[in-house]
Amino acid sequence: MALSNTERVKKFFGVFSGEDQVLILINADPDAMSCAMAVKRLLWRKVAGVSICSINKVKRPDNLSMIRLLGIKMIHIDDLDRTRFSKVVMVDSQPDHSELFKAFKPDILIDHHPDTGYKAKFTDIRPNYGATATILTEYLKASGIKPSVKLATGLYYGIKTDTSNFQRQTLPEDIRAFQYLFKFANIHLERRIDQAEVPLDFLQFYEKAFHAKVIKGNRLYVHLGDVPTPDVLVQIADFFMRVDKINWTIVSGNCEEKVIIILRNDGIRKNAGKVAEASFGQYGSAGGHRGMARAEIEYVSIEKHISPRNQRKLGLWIRNHIELRTARKGN
Repeated sequence: MALSNTERVKKFFGVFSGEDQVLILINADPDAMSCAMAVKRLLWRKVAGVSICSINKVKRPDNLSMIRLLGIKMIHIDDLDRTRFSKVVMVDSQPDHSELFKAFKPDILIDHHPDTGYKAKFTDIRPNYGATATILTEYLKASGIKPSVKLATGLYYGIKTDTSNFQRQTLPEDIRAFQYLFKFANIHLERRIDQAEVPLDFLQFYEKAFHAKVIKGNRLYVHLGDVPTPDVLVQIADFFMRVDKINWTIVSGNCEEKVIIILRNDGIRKNAGKVAEASFGQYGSAGGHRGMARAEIEYVSIEKHISPRNQRKLGLWIRNHIELRTARKGN
């Protein structure tokens, strides 16, 4: 029998003591950052201290605006002193999602991605939910905590982003949480985050993408080669999903000795997360949701099969792997 949110929150609090220094570990995006804010609020005055740490360097304009406008204080993993912390909380991710995460053993695990089997002292994984922010909103309600304007705005934006305005996988719980947060959120502030300007130096990658695109049926592929941040790939994949008759976008590139592959689809056809895992799971971390997915592959993992620095051959190698999983049955 499933636990109620009140029971879950009781078990959640039971993991901590008043002397704990707590580390909240995330791969910083709107859903993860808003969840980290919520966990910090839940633990306010219940532990000795709480710090938020990101494994990625935030470069997307909207995410940077969210950090600035909501006053989110984070440290990067490169600057982390792990010896300071007695408890680790991981939200919106699981240890298998990144090699950097695997160095930690979280005591608390709260996520909406498919369960990878990790067992923490307290685990709450709900893969049918559209956003982890929905789960944390339920925790706040069960604890009798009214969210501040900034916290409500962050959670509101996290749900909106991860469900793509409820165009991706969504449950009634996501909609109820969204409606609840609307009462407390600052919508004008959320719009300022959402409408952050595209950096001028990103335009060169849009131009390159237009010339490099390859269309196979309803699938659009772009391999950009070296990019300064994977966020460039995400923005271009989302942009091309707006093109008529395109139901899949697969945008890839090289960043920090890794091959990054971003997958998007309309959520009607094959599951993008399963396609990513089937295509690239043997080489690195790969997975996601029905409408959005990601793979990250270390160069050393594929050097026996393809040179990761030969951009023409690498783009073809990625395309061939995806075609095997998407071209069948008209997907």
